[in-house]
Amino acid sequence: MTAEAPVGIFDSGIGGLTVAHAVMQQLPRESVTYFGDTARVPYGPKSPETVRRYSLEIAAFLVEQQVKTLVVACNTATAHALPLLRERLTIPVIGVIEPGARAAVRATRNGHVGVIGTAGTIKSGAYERALRALEPSLRITARACPLFVPMVEEGWVDHEATRLIAREYLAPLQSEEVDTLVLGCTHYPLLKHVIADVLGPDVTLIDSAEETARETALVLRDQRLTAHNPAGPAHRFIASDDPLMFLQLGQRFLGDAIDGVEVKTLG
Repeated sequence: MTAEAPVGIFDSGIGGLTVAHAVMQQLPRESVTYFGDTARVPYGPKSPETVRRYSLEIAAFLVEQQVKTLVVACNTATAHALPLLRERLTIPVIGVIEPGARAAVRATRNGHVGVIGTAGTIKSGAYERALRALEPSLRITARACPLFVPMVEEGWVDHEATRLIAREYLAPLQSEEVDTLVLGCTHYPLLKHVIADVLGPDVTLIDSAEETARETALVLRDQRLTAHNPAGPAHRFIASDDPLMFLQLGQRFLGDAIDGVEVKTLG
């Protein structure tokens, strides 16, 4: 495996493009190969066994594409499949939960951390386990915010309806005085300003996408796999279905235009 090989990133759909965007911003010389499993999204309602099977299929495909490391940009897949992927693959595998948990433990001042995510991620308890493994004395308040995902995909990232829903979802976190909040879904960074407005300046927001990109940089450096790419990076975007939708929504998540989307059906 060469240092000029791409970083592989996968998600159940397009939300993981926020992770890809953070990687591209923080590691501008790295090429990225992104796979979004748009044919089988969402992963949250599916069984852990099914999520592990999907994750192994995608990982095998990306390894065939000669990626040098694998970033699991899906909270549900990280929760259910990360240990298995690390066991089966010979390349480094990075999830989105551990980096966010570490950042939250560093940031909290009163020892009370909030976590928001999809129903599947919150039900898995993965963030609570990761946080308590680092600091057993933490108080943790977790809250599912399922309507945030369709709001983002509808483009309602600064809409009054979104603010009303945010106030409803976040009220328990405010009343319990969390001082640090983990955005435990890759869609949620697009709502960061709304969430910050609702919670106020005393609550630190932890963007798991940004933290995962920092973790990726450290892993590449430690493995001596940091790219130089004097000709510049080359990015690929692959979907398992509906490339037109991927193109339409991709710019919103990536912050830049996507030139084209390949299609690869798995399973």
